[in-house]
Amino acid sequence: MSSLFIKNMVCNRCIMVVQQELEKLGLDVKRITLGEVTLGKELTSEERKQIESVLIPLGFEVIDDKKSRIIEKIKNIIINLVHHHDNDTRTNLSELLSRELHHDYNYLSNLFSEVEGTTIEKYFIAQKIEKVKELLVYDELSLSEIAYRLNYSSVAYLSNQFKKVTGLTPSHFKQIREDKRKPLDKV
Repeated sequence: MSSLFIKNMVCNRCIMVVQQELEKLGLDVKRITLGEVTLGKELTSEERKQIESVLIPLGFEVIDDKKSRIIEKIKNIIINLVHHHDNDTRTNLSELLSRELHHDYNYLSNLFSEVEGTTIEKYFIAQKIEKVKELLVYDELSLSEIAYRLNYSSVAYLSNQFKKVTGLTPSHFKQIREDKRKPLDKV
């Protein structure tokens, strides 16, 4: 068994694409999660080159060094938490990261800031704002339902954070998105 760490896997579609490509190469894929693939055997250097040649054009990258793997795992945990677990964001992020990655949060925080040029907290907020944008565009939930789903203490707090990150209020963002949409008969 061997593990392969892959950068830029952010969703279930990424998992599916990586799995299909690895299986096309005839590799025995045992398990795939965001950012990590478990294979049935150790890879030869030729197989590793083949994997890279297939994945790089698709926007993925095989990661070799330990620090990059940790950062990718931090990102994947946050993406998974925000985008795939409704209202589980009540979890204390620092405790979750420390527990999942078996490192002190200060170490993880300093490493992330050093390499990414931003803090874990700002990355987490950016992901939450992207989720808010997505939910606003779908237009299925009210702003208070979105605030609850993403564990904001109030609609006002969500609105202030949204404006700080995007420069727009949630309602202005929604209006701009609607203005850009064309009726089907005008497409």
